[in-house]
Amino acid sequence: MKTRRQETSEHYASHVGECQRRWEAALSKEGYEAALIHAGSQIISFLDDYHYPFRPNPHLLQWAPLTHHHDSVLLVRPGQRPVLWYYQPDDYWYLPPADPEGWWADHFDLRAVRQPDAWQAALPAGRTAYIGDAPALAACAPEADLNPRRVINRIHLDRTIKTDYEIACIAEANRLAAVSHKEAEQAFREGCSEYAIHLRYCRAAGQLDQQLPYGNIVALNQHGAVLHYQDRDLEAPPEVHSFLIDAGATQHAYAADITRSYSAEQDEFGAMISAMDGLQQGLCSGVRAGVDYRDLHLEAHRQIAALLAEFDVIRLPPDAAVESGLSSVFFPHGLGHFLGLQTHDVAGLIADADGTAIPRPEGHPYLRLTRVLEPGNVLTVEPGLYFIDSLLDQWKAGGESAAINWDKVEALKPFGGIRIEDNVVVTKGEPLNLSRKAFAAA
Repeated sequence: MKTRRQETSEHYASHVGECQRRWEAALSKEGYEAALIHAGSQIISFLDDYHYPFRPNPHLLQWAPLTHHHDSVLLVRPGQRPVLWYYQPDDYWYLPPADPEGWWADHFDLRAVRQPDAWQAALPAGRTAYIGDAPALAACAPEADLNPRRVINRIHLDRTIKTDYEIACIAEANRLAAVSHKEAEQAFREGCSEYAIHLRYCRAAGQLDQQLPYGNIVALNQHGAVLHYQDRDLEAPPEVHSFLIDAGATQHAYAADITRSYSAEQDEFGAMISAMDGLQQGLCSGVRAGVDYRDLHLEAHRQIAALLAEFDVIRLPPDAAVESGLSSVFFPHGLGHFLGLQTHDVAGLIADADGTAIPRPEGHPYLRLTRVLEPGNVLTVEPGLYFIDSLLDQWKAGGESAAINWDKVEALKPFGGIRIEDNVVVTKGEPLNLSRKAFAAA
């Protein structure tokens, strides 16, 4: 039986080969002879010696899992083995990076260095694209060659098609997240606070806050109506109605991004969650090659409007609710986004190397994905339904108050909202729902 390490690393050699092919093509098309990709440098807080949590340049992370290796640098040249300056300082203040592991290091001309600027003595001849935000790059790179837009856009477009290695990493991140979501639900059922639930989640995942792909959203009751709720109360509320958790995990820097919602009782809100779960799984089934994601987003609005009408929250037909903007009062964000090295992964809104925008549907400014789906895309599907005071107040002030059953809204406000989110791979046939598979295994 394969170990989990083997499952995520067995495709690594072909993945590095694909990275080399993509970068060679992008550089050639834009007139470059090399690319120098910097991991980034640590940022020290003002008037202190505290470092902010370090997030490496994702363009380097795609090549190698250097998840906390600041000041490492990769040189990519067509037809040549990539050179990696692996920064490993002789340090007794902080623990330096461990020695490189063969499963990934063997694919590079590896140069372990003690100084963060060691790469500067070997700058390549010829026109070079410098990729990253490290101050050292800005100091030595011509402005036109620092993160050249067309090279970056070409690589971003390529990154929307995941390799087998990348899909295996995202699948393993989903496995870790599913186990942790189960633990979080148990903590909720035991009456734990948001903070305690978060700690249980991290322990189950075996990951610290800074290793997670984003800050966990752990929301009890009305906090579920804050889309990116950022606090974690130390005490549980006197009366617990509901729980929304949006939390992920990482594997070799690749992210899972999963949301689940729960009701404390078998009540009407619980019935709404069950209805939303069925709706969401239907939308996941629609994630297929050739589908315009904008159409799926609008279909989600129609279905959520129908659900709201079924529960007597609104009193407009679905099409009228979408056309008037009423559905957006309850579902104000986009249906989903690309997923990979970044939680909101790149190139969801552009069509070509020029960065030509693919417009969002009118009235839907927060949709993060407007592309026609292709095999190899990995994306989230996350319909939501919330009771948000500010949006409800704006609708009421607009003079169309009768379209909403305000008594029902007041009864449901203490529950906050519902969001259900899975990570789905587009294939040449049936979509692969990594999250549901991981929950079934958990």
